[in-house]
Amino acid sequence: MKLMKVTEPEAVIEIIVKNFSSLDYEEVKLESAGSRFLAEMITAPEDVPGFDRSTVDGYAVAARDTFGASESIPALLENVGEVLMGQIAPPIKFGQCCLVHTGGMLPEGADSVLMVEDVDVSGNTVQAFRQVAPGENVIHRGEDIKKGDPVFKKGHKLRAPEVGLLASLGITSIKVYRKPCIGFFSSGDELIDYHSKEVGPGQIRDSNAPALMHLASQFGADIIYGGILPDRFEDFLGKSKKMLEDTDLLVFSGGSSVGSRDFTAKTMQELGSPGLLVEGISIQPGKPTLLANCGGKPVLGLPGHPVSALNIFAIFGKVIIDQLSGRAKADYMPTVKAVLTRNVASKTGRTDYVRVKLDNGTDVPRAVPIFGRSGMLRTLAEADGLLIIPSASEGLNAGEPVEVFIWD
Repeated sequence: MKLMKVTEPEAVIEIIVKNFSSLDYEEVKLESAGSRFLAEMITAPEDVPGFDRSTVDGYAVAARDTFGASESIPALLENVGEVLMGQIAPPIKFGQCCLVHTGGMLPEGADSVLMVEDVDVSGNTVQAFRQVAPGENVIHRGEDIKKGDPVFKKGHKLRAPEVGLLASLGITSIKVYRKPCIGFFSSGDELIDYHSKEVGPGQIRDSNAPALMHLASQFGADIIYGGILPDRFEDFLGKSKKMLEDTDLLVFSGGSSVGSRDFTAKTMQELGSPGLLVEGISIQPGKPTLLANCGGKPVLGLPGHPVSALNIFAIFGKVIIDQLSGRAKADYMPTVKAVLTRNVASKTGRTDYVRVKLDNGTDVPRAVPIFGRSGMLRTLAEADGLLIIPSASEGLNAGEPVEVFIWD
């Protein structure tokens, strides 16, 4: 039997980054750009805000006119009117003020705002019971963003705050990288469609496909489901070729374990050059994973066991999707600090991904390992996240502080 040649997880990520680049870009309307990645650097075409504005309800004043004001000796100011929202107020002169609302424009001659609770109004006379400093309760023009400032770098993900900020700059369309389209196949004569009502002897429903496609959608990809491939090489290869023409990434679930009926590796070699890049990963679960570059397109072969398949796709499938989507390298991963509840053994030379449930009944969350075979999907459904044991470690001890990567 041929021994599996395995690659370290970090090296697999380097291989992905080296071999695959972002897709082409397209221009979309701003309202359709959410969760996409910028294909251009954005600089501010104008100041934000475009005028000095109040941050409170109060009276726009020249700060010098309030110096020395106190409850016992208030400053007396002449109220010359109200700044209506969305309108420009006439300038104020020495000793004058005007009513302004939160977000309203400061009139010329004003440099600060007295809050309404710090004044008393009688007719056109305003008594100021405290002094304000220049710029107090004011956001100045360009204080948020100045014209010409860099706003977002290429590869930045557009979330709701980014979309709102671009709208405030008057940007209504934007260049983003195209969303990857991923084709999914499951393989194995024992599999039947997950829609099937009846399950025959020796048959199992294909649970991997809907779970993997959900993950791909979460990661920002479009999906195509190709169904279940029979264990016949001609069908395997023919359907794969057709799917690869219509997609940016092809994913096989199953057929990646060592065995006489394994067609995945052979198919990858036939789909295009340079072919196989990874023939196994030193990771548990998910060791028998395949990765190929087929004519410039990534093809990923996942183990058939549900836990292994989801584990690998959540890690390396996401890296591939991010690479195709043009995403800039993330500075962090979401984690939760916790305390391990029991010993977890590991073998050196292999990175272990341990499923854990978080118990929040204490001041510091407790990470409870969930053990089970890689074919037991229930153990993954019960997990809140993954605990990574690096390849140089022989395991972790109960009571140790750990970081849990959140499974969302």
